[in-house]
Amino acid sequence: MMNNNAICWFEIYVDQLERAKAFYKAVLGTDFHDMAPPGDSDEFKMSCFSSPENQGVSGALVQMKQTRINNPANTSTVVYFPCEDCSVEESRVEQAGGRVHCPKMSIGEHGFVSLCYDTENNLFGLYSMQ
Repeated sequence: MMNNNAICWFEIYVDQLERAKAFYKAVLGTDFHDMAPPGDSDEFKMSCFSSPENQGVSGALVQMKQTRINNPANTSTVVYFPCEDCSVEESRVEQAGGRVHCPKMSIGEHGFVSLCYDTENNLFGLYSMQ
C-alpha cells in the first residue's frame, strides 16, 4: 500500500535516549514505546512517538552507538519519503547530483530503506515495503 503523505517517517538522532524521551514528553505530552531494532543489531536503540490512529506519519528517537550516518548530535533529523520500491528512486540520486550513502537495505519486517544525500548535503531516506 502506497503512503500518500509527502513524508512517511522521521528519526531524531539523540545522544541519550531516556533524556530525549523525557524532554519530548514534557514539551509535547507524548508517550513513547520502545522498538526492537531490526535483526540482531545492538548498535542502536529506538523509541517511537506514540501517535493517534490514522495520523499517517510517525517517527522515533534513535540513539546509536556507532553510526553509519554521522555523529548523532550533528545529524539531528532524517525524513523518509515513501516509495513503491526505494531502489528505483535510489537509482536516480547520483544522476540528479546527490549521492547514495547506504544502498537499499532490509529493516526486517518493516521493509527497506536507502539513505542518500541531496545536492545540499542533506541526508534523507527512501522507504518501501518491497
